[in-house]
Amino acid sequence: MAHFDLTDATCIATIRTLAADVVGKANSGHPGAPMGMAPVAHVLATRFFNANPNNSKWFNRDRFVLSNGCALQYILLHLLGYKLSLDDLKAFRQIDSLTPGHPEANHTDGIEVTTGPLGQGFANGVGLAMAQAHLGAVYNRDKFDLINNYTYVFTGDGCLMEGVASEAASLAGHLQLGNLVVIYDDNHISIDGDTAIAFTEDVSQRFLSYGWQVIGVDDGDSDLEGIYNAIAAARKEKSKPTLIRLRTTIGYGSKLQGTHGVHGSPLKADDIQSLKSKFNFPSDQSFYVPSETYAAYRAIASRGAELEAAWTTLLGKYGEAYPKESAELTRRIAGKLPEGWEKSLPVYKPSDPAQASRKLSEIVLTAMTPKFPDLLGGSADLTGSNLTKAKGTVDFQPPSTGLGAYSGTYIRYGVREHAMGAIANGLAAYGGIIPFVGTFLNFVSYAAGAVRLSALSKHQVIWVATHDSIGLGEDGPTHQPVETVVHLRAIPNLDCWRPADGNETSASYLVAIRSRETPSVLSLSRQNLPNLEGSSIERAARGGYVLYEVEGKEDLTIVSSGSEVAIALEAASKLKQEGFKVRIVSLPCWSVFDKQDKEYKLSVLRSGAPILSLEALSTVGWQKYSHEQYGMQGWGASGPFQKVYEKFGITGTNIASVGKKVISFYQGRQVVSPLDKAL
Repeated sequence: MAHFDLTDATCIATIRTLAADVVGKANSGHPGAPMGMAPVAHVLATRFFNANPNNSKWFNRDRFVLSNGCALQYILLHLLGYKLSLDDLKAFRQIDSLTPGHPEANHTDGIEVTTGPLGQGFANGVGLAMAQAHLGAVYNRDKFDLINNYTYVFTGDGCLMEGVASEAASLAGHLQLGNLVVIYDDNHISIDGDTAIAFTEDVSQRFLSYGWQVIGVDDGDSDLEGIYNAIAAARKEKSKPTLIRLRTTIGYGSKLQGTHGVHGSPLKADDIQSLKSKFNFPSDQSFYVPSETYAAYRAIASRGAELEAAWTTLLGKYGEAYPKESAELTRRIAGKLPEGWEKSLPVYKPSDPAQASRKLSEIVLTAMTPKFPDLLGGSADLTGSNLTKAKGTVDFQPPSTGLGAYSGTYIRYGVREHAMGAIANGLAAYGGIIPFVGTFLNFVSYAAGAVRLSALSKHQVIWVATHDSIGLGEDGPTHQPVETVVHLRAIPNLDCWRPADGNETSASYLVAIRSRETPSVLSLSRQNLPNLEGSSIERAARGGYVLYEVEGKEDLTIVSSGSEVAIALEAASKLKQEGFKVRIVSLPCWSVFDKQDKEYKLSVLRSGAPILSLEALSTVGWQKYSHEQYGMQGWGASGPFQKVYEKFGITGTNIASVGKKVISFYQGRQVVSPLDKAL
């Protein structure tokens, strides 16, 4: 039995009035959900949540994700004593503040994942729970229950309408994640109004069908004991995730409570005053926090510090009993890579047989995996096509299914690309894991929301994106991603690689794994690619380099990536027979090349002769690196890949002809590198 008293009522009122003040001062935001969820937030924080505000990165802390809002989380972090002051709350949604409009990981102390787009946080929570299940299975031993935290997610109607949450919930039920507790703010309100207009399904029945435990609390506004009992019951269920359906009143205490008017708009000044009076708070004071509220929350912070100290002692004893496992675990917690891992990367010479870069990727993964326990990967039901499963790996599965074990390192995501990406963000956010995920490049578009948040959040997620162009062939334009790479290249802090051969594929993994705060997409071919003279891991790791140089002044440079580099070389060979000097530049990763010094970049894409780009994708963006562009102007076509390339003129013969036109056009003109600019 839990005991609640007047201090609890004061703390809950503090959260509600602070929510009104935070949003009111900013004149922007969502006060309703924080006011409605104040009781459950207080009960969770004070009675169950294990974390240390003095060290927000303590590894075995409970993880908290607010999928459906932001002000509530900032208020809790401030009260608990994280590095978030009352002045920071007053700067909500202002330039350069620690309290941006939606929580951002790696920006605000105590924020685990970046939420905002609805449903993402829900799926991140599934990833966080999977990470705990995996690392606990790998490292826990009898009497050493080192990794046993819970993941708590607050979610709302909007999140549960989003498909990404449905995908993630389905997988979480299958995986029997008993460490995952989702509290659903069932307030029946979205921005458009009452959810009766669009969302009338039985959510409880949906989650029961997913294999979740579902617990209902009908009075989330004041039944603190009911909330306590629900969370306690959720923690006791070890073989199912739990959804607590919490019926609340949005904007509780406000004149507009229970309506969409309190969802996405600040309360009026008189409403805020009335709210404070209702809770016996001084109506003429803003950002008022009673001393008993601070005292209650500081006591929780002290408890967290004691928990971490006890855990650190346990970790020390674990090191004595299991020195090898301890060394590996502490290395992973510290974010350090295994010593000498890069030595396992395959190196190729031109005489080695041609292979698809998806196969070259599989060779890398198979070579690295035995030396790299940090890698936890999987595919969205395309394992045999993506070639993402290293030989000998065990599936990540609940032991009761007989399909694998939680200690397994290969995840069967099913056809759930969006959830896969968002779950991988959660795996990366947990720490100690480098997640990789696989699908066709075309279907990375299905996960665009999650990919964007990987980049914004600095989550190191590696996408193995195969079947990357019109070279896909027979499946036709529905599967040929002519526009996808343009989108990916436009995302800040995302490296999109399109390797041309074996060495470039190894280079893409080298940089992707070393880039601890940058996600990567490896765009890989279905068709075989020859290993190229002049390629090397070191050169390709710069993002772009001269693959084939000429003596004296060139007539043309062709810059290309991926499967088209070999075609560019063929065109150069044909032009050489006609007396033209043609350099070939391979540009496997624009963003990595852009980070090189200007002198190097201008030596690769230099002035003096025209530069022609070649890629079997949209030409958008290539203007930055070339004077003329050749590629796809529309959709692809269905047929054997050689015939598709011929149809669109991406052959050595036609590119040689195009090259002659470019040479002729620029003859006698002064040609300056497109990279030679003031800005």
